[in-house]
Amino acid sequence: MVRIVIADDQRLMREGLQTILQLEDDMEIVGTAENGKEAYEAVGVHRPHIVLMDIKMPLMDGIESMKLIKRDYPKTIVLILTTFAEDKYIVNAMAGGANGFLLKDIAAERVVQTVREAMEGELLLPPAVAAKLASRINASDSYDFDEAKLRRMGLFFTDRERKIILLLIEGYSNKQIAVTLFMSEGTVRNYVSVIYSKIGTNDRRAAVGIMKELLQSDCR
Repeated sequence: MVRIVIADDQRLMREGLQTILQLEDDMEIVGTAENGKEAYEAVGVHRPHIVLMDIKMPLMDGIESMKLIKRDYPKTIVLILTTFAEDKYIVNAMAGGANGFLLKDIAAERVVQTVREAMEGELLLPPAVAAKLASRINASDSYDFDEAKLRRMGLFFTDRERKIILLLIEGYSNKQIAVTLFMSEGTVRNYVSVIYSKIGTNDRRAAVGIMKELLQSDCR
């Protein structure tokens, strides 16, 4: 049985999702919440497999709530509910560990399918969200890097490596980078290994610190 918590400040949305999902024999709504604080508390009490989390809610927004959930209950799958695809929310949610996004105008059958795909470990990005991410990454050009510092350190990164570096700095996991850049996770791991080799460390936290120093000061 898939245990689900629904967090949305709109009662109609909560009840609509609850109605759709409770029709499935293998799904159970174990809790609902109307703000991020209640969502976090509901996860502690009910230990669901999945949380459907609205972004903009009172008291505590969905992203902050998700970060707490991922910190304290890291196996919990969090799908972000949204009616829009704004860059800052997408990036913050992905960096915070979101397992995917669910647009609120999605068809009922697709809601059920998305929950099932999430349970199988897929990272879920609707086309509108994926397009926003791709646009953000493609807009990141070499001016973000301190080219003089790169030359002094004898470092050279390809365009693809630079895009991966920017996502690593944002806090993306290898799986998230793979989905964002339309690559396999294995390919991303290979790229990350090459990047680590170039900067001289295998520690992700240390690598991110070094990579931040490679950016222009106004980009950090």
